[in-house]
Amino acid sequence: MFDFRYHAVSLAAVLVALAVGVLLGVAIGDAGLVSSAEKQVRASLRDDVRSAQAKEQVATDALVAEQRYSRASYPFIVSGRLQGAKVGLLFLGEPDEAIAADVRSALEGTGAELSGTLAVKEPPDTAALATAAAGTRYAKLSDTPQLLTSFGKTIGRQMILGGQLLKSEADSLFTTRAGGLGPFDAVVVVRIPRVLTGEDATNTNLLEDGLMAGLTKTRSPTVGVQTVETAPTQVPWYRERGLSSVNNVGQTAGQAALVLSLAGAQGSFGVGPDVGGLLPGPELASG
Repeated sequence: MFDFRYHAVSLAAVLVALAVGVLLGVAIGDAGLVSSAEKQVRASLRDDVRSAQAKEQVATDALVAEQRYSRASYPFIVSGRLQGAKVGLLFLGEPDEAIAADVRSALEGTGAELSGTLAVKEPPDTAALATAAAGTRYAKLSDTPQLLTSFGKTIGRQMILGGQLLKSEADSLFTTRAGGLGPFDAVVVVRIPRVLTGEDATNTNLLEDGLMAGLTKTRSPTVGVQTVETAPTQVPWYRERGLSSVNNVGQTAGQAALVLSLAGAQGSFGVGPDVGGLLPGPELASG
């Protein structure tokens, strides 16, 4: 019995086969057409690459020009702003020579002197600190680590005002000492991200919080810094403890922000969403 649906399907299959055959025949029979299309695609891609390279070069040239302008204008922004100031650099954790170099570079031409670089031993050695504190209430530090906060406040305050405890504890408290212990007119703080747990983390946090409280209580400028590569960012930590901060100290703009902050500007400066702006207000830059 004749089935119309079977006939329709068969006819469709024949038509599809015929169409495929025609296309294959054209492709095979006209290699020049394929070759021409391929050449056009290649030429278009080459043009796109050349255009992208040209745009990249323009952007690179503009960036170099901006960097040259920044370095040229930097001395006019910072010149003499910290005349006679003695600045301390305090690392909370292992020192970072690249950041130390950035801070030294920032102070060039300001009239300030980087008169001391210190790195706090973390976690703190409470037994050594207690021994060095003989004759004071901090001699009980090994048994009563809660005293680390008060101890830190005293040390932070003496970094600005001077004092005997700081001198007595220097060898036990710091892993690195270059220059003096103070007194400083201002302090740059660098908190190095690290992973601590348990008692080590608790004691380190107590000491760090005490140090920051002691420094900021003196009302002398205390500025936390980092580079844009620092992860995780320490800006919230600095802000929560009352420090101004700069998150791009490796850049010219960040070094200018550091100098202006050491001169009295307050806030969080740098690049990205966790800061208030690139630099303090223009009135500070022109004052």
